[in-house]
Amino acid sequence: MNAARKTLVVFDVDGTLLDSAHAIVAAMTEAYVSHGLVAPGRAAIVGVVGLSVGEAVAELSREQPDHPLDSIGTAFKTSFSRGLAEAPHQSGLYEGAADALANLAARGDVLLGLATGNSRRGVERFIGQFGLEGVFVTTQSADDAPSKPHPAMLQQAAIEADVEASDVVMIGDTSFDMGMARNAGARAIGVSWGYHEPDRLLAAGAERVLGSFAELLQALGLPDPAEAA
Repeated sequence: MNAARKTLVVFDVDGTLLDSAHAIVAAMTEAYVSHGLVAPGRAAIVGVVGLSVGEAVAELSREQPDHPLDSIGTAFKTSFSRGLAEAPHQSGLYEGAADALANLAARGDVLLGLATGNSRRGVERFIGQFGLEGVFVTTQSADDAPSKPHPAMLQQAAIEADVEASDVVMIGDTSFDMGMARNAGARAIGVSWGYHEPDRLLAAGAERVLGSFAELLQALGLPDPAEAA
């Protein structure tokens, strides 16, 4: 353990830092239609954001056991990547996200991480697109661990950051994020602007749900440098 105790703040990506609903819905819809299948509705697709692609497709096709899950998942990834290549700026950071990351990264008592259902390639693309190289001491993807809410992503993040589980705080927009934190013995803080309703986040274990990134420092229990100056 580090001599000076630090808080590892781990962010989800889609629905927490990145407003990507339109791109995800479009890609998943195309994936189903390309197989001659009726695409799930927007609410259903948004509801599984946060799961790994395989888990998400399985959930969306739960009542259709004959669906070719692996092929649909591959088609989703292809469509999503193509959409980003054709319109790289169709998904942007939520208001306040960039400042929150910059302010936390500048602190000596905080370490930052990512834990997302995206692929490793998607994580690297996200970091590169928004100039976040060097910001995160640990990044966990769907290629590194079982899908949320399994605790492995946060367990691995804690090891890589050299902190205890009790010093990890997960920031996310879905019940999967909150469940992962609970299963890992970490704190869980939800955000209200993502894909699951606040009541669902609280029921899944969120200690509170933020209305904006401006509330983050207080929720983390960290001193505000502006007030100390």
